[in-house]
Amino acid sequence: MAEGKPRLENKVALITGASRGLGRAMAIRFADEGASIAVNYVKNRELAEDVCRTIQVVGGKAISVPADVADLSQVEAMVAKTLKEFGRIDILVNNGGISIPAPFLDASLTDLDRMIDVNLKGVIHCVRAVARHMMERRYGRILNISSLAGLGTTFPGTTGYAATKAALIVLTKRLAWEFGAHNITVNALAPGFIKTDLSLRPATATGARHDLADVERRTILGRLGEPEDIAHAALFLVSDEASFITAQTLSVDGGRMDFISHSA
Repeated sequence: MAEGKPRLENKVALITGASRGLGRAMAIRFADEGASIAVNYVKNRELAEDVCRTIQVVGGKAISVPADVADLSQVEAMVAKTLKEFGRIDILVNNGGISIPAPFLDASLTDLDRMIDVNLKGVIHCVRAVARHMMERRYGRILNISSLAGLGTTFPGTTGYAATKAALIVLTKRLAWEFGAHNITVNALAPGFIKTDLSLRPATATGARHDLADVERRTILGRLGEPEDIAHAALFLVSDEASFITAQTLSVDGGRMDFISHSA
């Protein structure tokens, strides 16, 4: 555990897509600061249980909660299970998301619909399922994991994905405005290229593997991000240290320089 008073002592965090990658790193980091964690997963229960064991072995509390965030009934069941186990939800991290790379004119409508359903509607489902509970308690931290793609980077094959992540940035601002009077903050992170098993996967029929050396050259710091880089920034935004920060999108990208334009 962290030295001194834990920054998330007695807090409960529900993190979607927490069985791997960024979600896993955030779950472990938050637990290290005293939070009880609901580890959401879609298919791979064993990976989610492994995250829970990692937390539990050092004295933390964690449960795995299955749900495809694109399915409202599954989201409601996930939230109900979390509330039954822990009694409340103080922090919601909307991390679950998918990318199906393809040039815009080659992308199937089915794939575009799936990205909208998960990356945008999934966040809407989770917020609607949790926000009233937070409003009743007059406390909440909602963190949406967007992407630097939503701010207009030049990676090929990501137009559909970028559109969903840009919409999430606008949604973050609107939700912050609606929920602010209830002491609920809503912020977003826009990660750059982060080294996860998904981002480093081999080439597929729909999109080539990234040239990692080229990606590094696109950053001021000259390196790729680690999942822990996102977890550290997320921890700050969901902690009480950030209680006067809302409606903001923080880029965690190593200083990326490849943007299509400078317009809003």
